Amino acid sequence: MEFKITTNSEIETVELAQNFESEKFENMVICLDGELGSGKTVFTKGIANALGIDETITSPTFTIIKEYTTGEMPLYHMDVYRLDGKTEGVGIEEYFTKGGIVVIEWANTIKDILPKERLEIKFKVVDENRRTLIITPYGKKYEELCEAVL
Repeated sequence: MEFKITTNSEIETVELAQNFESEKFENMVICLDGELGSGKTVFTKGIANALGIDETITSPTFTIIKEYTTGEMPLYHMDVYRLDGKTEGVGIEEYFTKGGIVVIEWANTIKDILPKERLEIKFKVVDENRRTLIITPYGKKYEELCEAVL
């Protein structure tokens, strides 16, 4: 099962993320992939905003993991690009069961440790404002999530 959505602006990307957040559940894992500037962090900002997190959301490229605990549920935002697939000692897997929402940018680089059940979103740049998002749910919870939101 795969869904394809085109957003026409950052606002629409944020709104889509907020719709996913509205159907949130503990230990939700959202894996984001796409070229630089394709909207991965914008999508994460939408999740954070809907959770009531008022901190500035930036890509955690150099810190790898940022924890936001001021919202209605913890948000664990990861950017694993710099890991180059080497996750030993980082503790990423621990976050999958911490009761929050995990958003991973560049998730395809750590596919071998991702949970079997997850939501994958690939961002493709169409033009300056438009993005095509290819959304693939893995597992019944994520299929139901997509059916509720899309």
